[in-house]
Amino acid sequence: MSNSPTNTEAWRHTGARAEPDKELPGHLRMMLALDDFEAPARRYLPRPMYGYVSGGAETNSSLRANRAAFDDYAFVPRALVDVSGRSCKTTLFGQTYDAPFGFAPMGGSSMAAYQGDIVLARSAAASNIPMIMSGASLSRLEDVRSAGRTAWFQAYLPGETAAITELVNRVAAANFDTLVLTVDVPVGANRENNVRSGFNRPLRPTVRLAWDSFLHPRWFVGMFLRTLLTQGMPHFENLGPRTPLITRTGERDRGQRDQLSWPHVELMRRLWKGKLVLKGVLNKNDARIARESGVDGVIVSNHGGRQLDGAIAPLRVLPGVVEEARGMTVMMDSGIRRGTDILKALTLGAQFVFVGRPFLYAAAIGGDIGVRHAIKLLREEVDRDMALLGITRLEELKRELLVDARNP
Repeated sequence: MSNSPTNTEAWRHTGARAEPDKELPGHLRMMLALDDFEAPARRYLPRPMYGYVSGGAETNSSLRANRAAFDDYAFVPRALVDVSGRSCKTTLFGQTYDAPFGFAPMGGSSMAAYQGDIVLARSAAASNIPMIMSGASLSRLEDVRSAGRTAWFQAYLPGETAAITELVNRVAAANFDTLVLTVDVPVGANRENNVRSGFNRPLRPTVRLAWDSFLHPRWFVGMFLRTLLTQGMPHFENLGPRTPLITRTGERDRGQRDQLSWPHVELMRRLWKGKLVLKGVLNKNDARIARESGVDGVIVSNHGGRQLDGAIAPLRVLPGVVEEARGMTVMMDSGIRRGTDILKALTLGAQFVFVGRPFLYAAAIGGDIGVRHAIKLLREEVDRDMALLGITRLEELKRELLVDARNP
């Protein structure tokens, strides 16, 4: 385990204001919040890679709405409370984590950062928070689980019994304890930004791709060539037949995802002995059916604005989903960037949250150190905000501490 100051063992709350950390590499010292990682990542990544990671679907309406939803709520803090003994530790599915957030699944991790999935899994485990590995990863699920004991696995599955059974058995053999089924991708989204930026999955060997890569030599040498020299051509490892990352004619076999339905969830529940989570739930009636189907938890999510453009922001439907869950674990992702965002989601009923893009940007520009620094920043924000709000435990987040900012 690293002796970096971003290590969870070295972290403690101080209540101090944000300031540059002189023990960090120079290019990370002015990363004072999660949003600060995006601009250097944009400069580092070729245009197709950055466009794929940063963009949403069609007009980016849902992408923008996810952030706007947080501004509609305001805190009403308590004063003169002894908050010196505060802790942001959180228990989820019987496991105690050092913070109430983890990494959302991101399929482009190992296109943006060298061994991106491994870096995220390793950093999450070192900081004692969960990381959800994407089924669209370029890393073998077995390798990611070996790298990080806190890793979960997220699956994109067709409505086919054989494919479901095969993957569930493989995930179980790799000793994952939590399986996440993403349910909001019956068809691929209309991501016009991918076309405009020159991105395809798999990538096509074009003059434009080569030019974009050469214009970003740090990525080309430090990520792409390094990967080729040490591991060979990356492949999509966990979605049916192995497909190379770059191919002139090959296609990823997505299967018949538009046939996936509740009977397949019930099949997974019978096959899978660990915790089963559905990701991409926005309708409270789906939360009720999930509970009745024996699912252990749901992640309220609109896929970070990357699927149905115009889908409602998860924060707005969160209370209704929690009501229908009736004790089933409810988590949330999409749009979370600050400690105050996390506390608002928890106050509205989420038991845990997941954050995506900023941690991938941190991995791209800083590897393990960058990711652990990003974790530290967000965790310190949660701790500081708890003190300012007047609470010592996350369980003290009561609804009366939050009001509608538009009509207080």
